[in-house]
Amino acid sequence: MTVAATTMATLGIAVPQTAMAVSGDAPKAPTTVGSVQFAPKASAKTKSIVAAAPQAAAAAGNVCGADYNESVYAERLPSATARYATLYLWTNGKESGPSYYDKPICAVLWNDTGAKQYMGIRLKDNYTDTPHTENFGTFSTYAGPVYQNRGWCGEVYSYMKKGGSVVIDTVRGVGSCN
Repeated sequence: MTVAATTMATLGIAVPQTAMAVSGDAPKAPTTVGSVQFAPKASAKTKSIVAAAPQAAAAAGNVCGADYNESVYAERLPSATARYATLYLWTNGKESGPSYYDKPICAVLWNDTGAKQYMGIRLKDNYTDTPHTENFGTFSTYAGPVYQNRGWCGEVYSYMKKGGSVVIDTVRGVGSCN
């Protein structure tokens, strides 16, 4: 296509702009940052959080195990400016049921305070017959990992107490589901 467009331009024939576009010319969203690979539906916010601390994100991914190598979601909690923990969700990208959204999920709540805190994480899928998985206790590094075999359309609950006060108490949806 490029050769044809160059030949047409050399002969003085107008070349439509669409003919000049070569596949791959448009900038694409990153699919990896450092050693972290993103799930196809990972948001720009998730990618920016991972890019800001790729080593921490990779460490959180390693907690889930080698098969969980695609970042699905990352969020600083309770906010980007008052951060006590970072929530990370990972998948292995494999379908575990009849739906595209039936993908295994691993969740980790990474402690960003530098000191032991009472914290926890609970993961549930969107099927009523599956029990929730959770991990609560006093941790210096992270709560979790917790897993759901069909967790893509589920919910994740994050909790942390610091100095006797609850600083994180959130529920988030997992993945982008219809």
